[in-house]
Amino acid sequence: MTESTARHTPGTPCWVSLMVHDLETTQEFYGALFGWSFRPGPEQLGPYVRALLDGHEVAGIGQLPPDRQLPIAWTPYMASDDAGATAETIRHCGGTVGVGPLDAGKAGRLVIATDSTGAIFGVWQPAAHMGGSGGGRPGTAVWNELVTRDTASVGKFYEGVFGYTEEAVISADFDYVTLHLDGQPVAGIHGVGNALPAERGPHWMTYFEVSDVDEAVDRVVELGGHVLRPPRDSGHGRLATVADLEGASFSVVHSEEMAGG
Repeated sequence: MTESTARHTPGTPCWVSLMVHDLETTQEFYGALFGWSFRPGPEQLGPYVRALLDGHEVAGIGQLPPDRQLPIAWTPYMASDDAGATAETIRHCGGTVGVGPLDAGKAGRLVIATDSTGAIFGVWQPAAHMGGSGGGRPGTAVWNELVTRDTASVGKFYEGVFGYTEEAVISADFDYVTLHLDGQPVAGIHGVGNALPAERGPHWMTYFEVSDVDEAVDRVVELGGHVLRPPRDSGHGRLATVADLEGASFSVVHSEEMAGG
């Protein structure tokens, strides 16, 4: 089995991808870290590969044109039954559509957009390619979280586009909202106030499951990446935030019961 056969509920994060300058070196990094192998993706996307784990497609990595100086960042894609209609809703709700709707061969259609605060995310309308699969095993994306200044400024945008309902984490010093579809948590919004990096602005963070967070962090450093936040224990398990060779940040987590996993 190489494809996910179940159609994702519209609004569910269904895929993650990364655009980099050096595709070959990035494949070596993530292959060594997560055990991924790779095969070519749709030609319409230029130099692009899909990462495989035990035959399951789990992520995409593409190469930026030399003249494009876009942020190097993991991007979650939300499922849609109609990428064109979702693009119109994004504009209506105060977001911006940067790419698409674009046909990715027989795989499906995609949109890349920014929300009302400037964070980049994708939309995926599946055809042959339903999205990522892997059941939360080590080496797969298990959670996506928007890191922003405050949850109130952007929650309404995502509610309007994808029909999420919000559930706030009640804490005097923790501004966090979980986004739900059909009663199930699918993503989070974390308001970090002035701790938001000025050079990055609001951005989505992808969490990848690992069997041992401390070992994974050591491996990242060995491979030439670096640590942004060292391993720590949380209510959802042990986690850390790291960056790859080109500076794309992501988190590694060993879930006790990851909210989205």
